[in-house]
Amino acid sequence: MLLDPRGPRFSAAVTAVVLVVVLVTGSGWLALAQAVVFALSAFRPALSPYGLVYRALLAPRLGRPGELEPAAPYRFAQSVGFDFAAVATVGYLAGAPVVGTVAAGFALAAAFLNAVFGLCLGCEAFLLFRRATHRPVPSRVPNPAA
Repeated sequence: MLLDPRGPRFSAAVTAVVLVVVLVTGSGWLALAQAVVFALSAFRPALSPYGLVYRALLAPRLGRPGELEPAAPYRFAQSVGFDFAAVATVGYLAGAPVVGTVAAGFALAAAFLNAVFGLCLGCEAFLLFRRATHRPVPSRVPNPAA
């Protein structure tokens, strides 16, 4: 499966906003909602709620991307995001706000880097793991429709 690389950056921007609200309000329930979004995105990127918004509202106005990216690094990054959001949820809902704040802060940092600079930390970790285990690294593919 291949993805328009602008979709994950849009998703990261929305995620960053949600995580800022989580940090400001200390809402474990909002952290849980974000964890569900991460889980859906990791399980099947086509079901990503933020991705659906991107594809319905923004992608038609932007035109086709110049190249497509493999979904595997994105799915791994979303699973890492889920882990942090799950820890944040448990921290906030169990009465350990410091744990929730730290976990949400790490997730926010990663989402911010992806949204603003296009640096996907989870994707980079995925690629490093693949190289370290001598497995083929998926690469970008020119978009033939562009």
